[in-house]
Amino acid sequence: MSSSARTNYAIAADVGTQGTKVALVAFDGTHQATAFIPSQLIRGGNGLVEQDPEEMLASVVRGIRSVVEQSGVKQEQIAGIGIDGQMAGILGIDEDWNTVMPFDSWLDRRCEATMPLIKEWGEEEYIRITGCPVTYAHGPKIIWWRREQSEIYNRIAKFLVPSAYIAGKLAELKAEDAFIDHTHLHFTGFADVEKEAWSDLLLQAFDIDKAKMPRIVRPWEVIGGLSSRYAQLTGLAQGSPIVAGCGDTAASILGAGIVSSGQLFDVAGTASVLSCCVDQYKPDVGGKTLIYARSVLPELWTPLAYINGGGGCLSWLRKQTGSNYDELNQLASVKQPGSGGLMFIPHYGGRVCPNQSSMKGSWSGLDFAHDKGDLFRSMLEAIAYEYKYYLNTLEQLIGKADYEEVRVTGGGARSSVFNQIKADVLGIPYRVLNTVDSSLLAGALLVGKGTGMIANIADSVAGLTVATQSYYPDPGKRRQYERYASHYLKTLNVMNDLYQQLEQEVGG
Repeated sequence: MSSSARTNYAIAADVGTQGTKVALVAFDGTHQATAFIPSQLIRGGNGLVEQDPEEMLASVVRGIRSVVEQSGVKQEQIAGIGIDGQMAGILGIDEDWNTVMPFDSWLDRRCEATMPLIKEWGEEEYIRITGCPVTYAHGPKIIWWRREQSEIYNRIAKFLVPSAYIAGKLAELKAEDAFIDHTHLHFTGFADVEKEAWSDLLLQAFDIDKAKMPRIVRPWEVIGGLSSRYAQLTGLAQGSPIVAGCGDTAASILGAGIVSSGQLFDVAGTASVLSCCVDQYKPDVGGKTLIYARSVLPELWTPLAYINGGGGCLSWLRKQTGSNYDELNQLASVKQPGSGGLMFIPHYGGRVCPNQSSMKGSWSGLDFAHDKGDLFRSMLEAIAYEYKYYLNTLEQLIGKADYEEVRVTGGGARSSVFNQIKADVLGIPYRVLNTVDSSLLAGALLVGKGTGMIANIADSVAGLTVATQSYYPDPGKRRQYERYASHYLKTLNVMNDLYQQLEQEVGG
């Protein structure tokens, strides 16, 4: 990176489930100003979870305005805008880039009704092509909109992800310019992820109009410049370059310095994600657990699995108890491994990896001696047990490896007890990085690459990510957790059988 580049900045926005984070980031990785705007989830019956795309756009605009005003940095010093966003949800626009449907969230479960259609067609072939098991993602969602909301489906010119919708809106694009970056392809349900192209086989099999699919681009491609209207609203210069951006998990992975094969990464956010970086494509056809995603760096893959709202469970308990995270973490830290025989199932929104849609959240083993410290610790442990299952699946797919560390970012990375539990359960040191919001660093680097200020993203990010704290496995606790993790899987299987039976007998 040249010395002149260090005098320049980028706007980075992360459009998440719980809110939008925006930062003015220098190309040395430092944040000059930050803003957070909470989001509003719209929940309804039959698994409905939506967001208003206009609210998402407004949050980015407000955030940009805020950081520009806070920083006092001159317009000409800001190189451009990079946006990442929620990945597995979808929205649709008309020819003029106006939305014709709400954002169908990754938490929305209405598309369950279409999943059997894909499985009957051939789930294993579907996984080979897309890299993704049948789950709550674009493919089943788009089929659901075609079948259940045909009038709206027919009005959709292009299907988009939130980061692309907002970027295109800021540049005032038309549907003919619509795009999706390659980090989202595994979730689309209709892309040949290895070829980076739309699959005519899948589109024809499920009667989806190929014309509704956007063009596929690199995350750093400049898709347009900031329009006059949005320049006035944000305080940035008209024409400021806007790059395509990427998915939020992909951004977090890149910003954590995961740029070479053999690295492990944990996104401790609303969706609890465990990911690895590899240089070969080996979709999980047998286990149907791992989602084989492309890295921002096209030559690499980041197979991952996640809990649909794992971190959301922690937020739920915080709200129900009226406690804050500091209090809950302190209470959990004095409890022993196993939480006094308490076992938690974190799948409030159904299990995603592998897909077990009838699964629900639950505790087993409750007695009068348990308190909210036990409840909270059991939640942390359950997420760690799920991670252990994911890691075992990964090793069955690509072979065992001597992992040196798990890099962790996200809000949960601030919890010492959480990091220690996961280190003990996995038997691998946990490293907290100097930047918890790694996705924002990635957004800035994409702007740097797209505008020619950064030649090599991997080299740049490797020099900016430093571990600030490490958590090493305790051998004694690791042995204890081997038994508890095994008990967790047995409990999970029993509960899944129970919920499937209930669903069949009484409708869930």
